Amino acid sequence: MSGISHGFHSDPRPVAIAVAPNGGRRTKADHPALPLTPAELADTAIACREAGAAMIHLHVRDRQGAHLLDAEAYRDATDAVRGAVGDDLVVQITSEALGAYAPAQQMQVVRDTRPEAVSLALRELAGEPADETEFLRFLAWLARERITPQIILYAPEEATRLAGLMRRGLVPFETLPVLFVLGRYVPGQRSTPRDLLPFLNAATERFPHWMLCAFGPRETACVTAAALMGGHARVGFENNLQLPDGTVAADNVAIVRATAWALEACGVPPASAGQLRDLWAALQA
Repeated sequence: MSGISHGFHSDPRPVAIAVAPNGGRRTKADHPALPLTPAELADTAIACREAGAAMIHLHVRDRQGAHLLDAEAYRDATDAVRGAVGDDLVVQITSEALGAYAPAQQMQVVRDTRPEAVSLALRELAGEPADETEFLRFLAWLARERITPQIILYAPEEATRLAGLMRRGLVPFETLPVLFVLGRYVPGQRSTPRDLLPFLNAATERFPHWMLCAFGPRETACVTAAALMGGHARVGFENNLQLPDGTVAADNVAIVRATAWALEACGVPPASAGQLRDLWAALQA
């Protein structure tokens, strides 16, 4: 398997900034600028694209504002975003359960939606060895449909497990984009850059395309450190409402802009949606 370097990149390398603008937990009581409707997501997409984002990670809600996995709702949100920005952003949906959906339901909504890209939590869809067969069958379907999966990994052990499946030739992709999560969805979670190190130590399997998300006011510091070590950045109100100085951000755009500024200060250019798609396509070449 191809690897990423342990050190800092000396040559400018475009880094993709993904915005996760809403998640499935927060509401407008947490922040009035949290986008929930297709129109609000479209407006957020326009502004975040201008601020430097290459991807938007979508959650949708039901009429009561609760987390929802529904193909029609995803199509409505995707159509609104596409109508606003065209192909200027990769549109990724989530299959996250939030304790409300079984693996079969999570996979079915992806089949029904047929998105450009989807995030999949390994621990949700293949939490036990007995679940692996159906999960691998689902990955094969994604490969045939040319839908890009991004595997969510909450611990280094999960990265090792996924790499083991790949070494055994069970995964129908040469390699897979992954998302490392620094922390958990619990009150007061505050990630720090050092939390990344267990994912990158000598015992942890490497993936050529990895992205990082983090919690709390050091989100920008975490994703900047990740970018300098070969990764990409996911930021936004799903995991964090604060700017690097600890003040509450006015909106998702402020967080994306802070990330872009931090990367620019380090000589790191933001990737476009087209460059992100090319990076993902190259993984399968």
